[in-house]
Amino acid sequence: MKIVFFEATESDKKYLAPMFPNHEVLFFSEPLTAENKEKARDAEIISVFIYSVVNKAIIEHLENARCIATRSTGFDHIDIASCAEKNIAVLNVPYYGENTVAEHTFALILALSRNVHKSYARGLKENFSMQGLIGFDLKNKTLGVIGTGHIGLHVIRIAKGFGMHVLAYDVHHDIFLSEILHFNYVSLDDVLAQSDIITIHVPYNEHTHHLISRENIKKIKPGSLLINTARGGIVENGALIEALDNHTLSGVGLDVLEGEEYIKEEQQCLYEDCDPVQARQIEQNKNLLSRDNVVYTPHIGFYSEEALKRILDTTIENITQFTLGKIENSVILSKKK
Repeated sequence: MKIVFFEATESDKKYLAPMFPNHEVLFFSEPLTAENKEKARDAEIISVFIYSVVNKAIIEHLENARCIATRSTGFDHIDIASCAEKNIAVLNVPYYGENTVAEHTFALILALSRNVHKSYARGLKENFSMQGLIGFDLKNKTLGVIGTGHIGLHVIRIAKGFGMHVLAYDVHHDIFLSEILHFNYVSLDDVLAQSDIITIHVPYNEHTHHLISRENIKKIKPGSLLINTARGGIVENGALIEALDNHTLSGVGLDVLEGEEYIKEEQQCLYEDCDPVQARQIEQNKNLLSRDNVVYTPHIGFYSEEALKRILDTTIENITQFTLGKIENSVILSKKK
């Protein structure tokens, strides 16, 4: 089979290439786009990461495609319905980073709760004043966890180590684990109203788009922190700006941003006609990133040596099993033989 990897680093290539000795394998460092889709035209298996937006137009161009293997847990960058229409299997990596992302979540929480980012910025200027840097303890604070999948549950385990109380919201309730880990399921409104820190761990889809919006962000307990290490589109940018402006939120920790894919295109938008939605999101992101009570990391919550190895190992297994006629970690099933 012909296998094409997009968004592959040199280390990815070195690790992956020997694993498919009986197949034609190509590697490209850039994402799969409308401009370079010819590179995947005759491939039977295509592997992508989150910056390859595999939409209907691209999928229709993939004449021989039988499988798309995303090297991520989330698959919102792939048009699943179009893949189903063409009987293309979509495989993901469901369990690579529950501890990795959960640990990064607490890195953001601690940076905000103890003003680590502000202290670091002052140190660079040889300013060692403690003025304005007083923080707060996590012990006995209430953490609101939106989404109790693998990552959310690991966040809860860590929170218990800090002596925190935990409230959780999810459409599915795991009562057994809630009793074991000593947390309570409540409504989304109650999580917003009662939590000192809110952290988001749900997948991005049509049901979770702007789950935190201008309407419900007003219900947040004044002075709370909000953390998002899930997907940018779950939180409305404008809602964050308003909540920070009126001090509903005292701080925000973000590993993802709505419209983060446009940040690198800011200069291009200055000289060319830019989509109004794209232009607005670029401006909103500039607003957020300019604030000293916003801590931002560039979508690196998953980015540890151990997690990257788990991603590649699972992808190797997914592709290998598919070439043998078996399906593992499927989002949808291919009907092709």
